[in-house]
Amino acid sequence: MAHPTQLGFQDAASPVMEELLHFHDHALMIVFLISTLVLYIIVAMVSTKLTNKYILDSQEIEIVWTVLPAVILILIALPSLRILYLMDEINDPHLTIKAMGHQWYWSYEYTDYENLGFDSYMIPTQDLNPGQFRLLEADHRMVVPMESPIRVLVSAEDVLHSWAVPSLGVKMDAVPGRLNQTAFIASRPGVFYGQCSEICGANHSFMPIVVEAVPLEHFENWSSLMLEDA
Repeated sequence: MAHPTQLGFQDAASPVMEELLHFHDHALMIVFLISTLVLYIIVAMVSTKLTNKYILDSQEIEIVWTVLPAVILILIALPSLRILYLMDEINDPHLTIKAMGHQWYWSYEYTDYENLGFDSYMIPTQDLNPGQFRLLEADHRMVVPMESPIRVLVSAEDVLHSWAVPSLGVKMDAVPGRLNQTAFIASRPGVFYGQCSEICGANHSFMPIVVEAVPLEHFENWSSLMLEDA
C-alpha cells in the first residue's frame, strides 16, 4: 500500500499492474528527453545573438521535426494499445465476484456459490485494532485465491461509484443499471487496499475496498466457513 512521502506508484501485485508501471517509466523517460531538448534549445536561443541562415530556412530540419514527433507518438501508442487489450482480456476466469456499490459501502456476491455474499463496511476509527489502517480497513474482506484469474462484475444500487485497487491495476466504474466487468490476477498473497474513486456523496471517503489474496487451500477453507455461517 501507499506510505507517506511516497513519490511513485504502489508495488505491483498483478501482471497488468507490472505492465502499467513499465509503460509509465517508458513514457516518463520520453517526456524527460523531450523536456531536456526543448530546454536546451530555449537556453541556446536566449543566450546567443548569433543566427544561422541555414537553420532559419532549412527543408531538412522541417522534415526532422515533422517525422521525429510521429515516431515518438508511435513509440508511446503501441505499448499503450497493447496494455489496453491486455486489461480487456478475460479468458476462462476461475472465480466471478459481483461487487455492488451502495451509499456508502460495498457488497460482494460470489456467484459461483449458491449462497455466499456479504456487505463490507469500513471499520470506525474507535474500533480499529493495533496495526490496522484508518479509513482503509473493512469488517469483511473480499478474499480471492492467488495466481487465479478473477472476474469482477461491478455495478451500483444508487449513484455512481468506482471499484479501484491500485496495486492490482484495477479501476472500474459502478453505474446503476449497468454491469461492467474487469479482471485481475493476484500474483502474490497479501492484503491490498483501495477506495471508491468516484465522488458518490457525503461519505464517499468512507467506503474502502480490501482484497485479500490467499493460497487456494486457504480460500477453500474460508469459503466453507462462510457457507456454514450463512
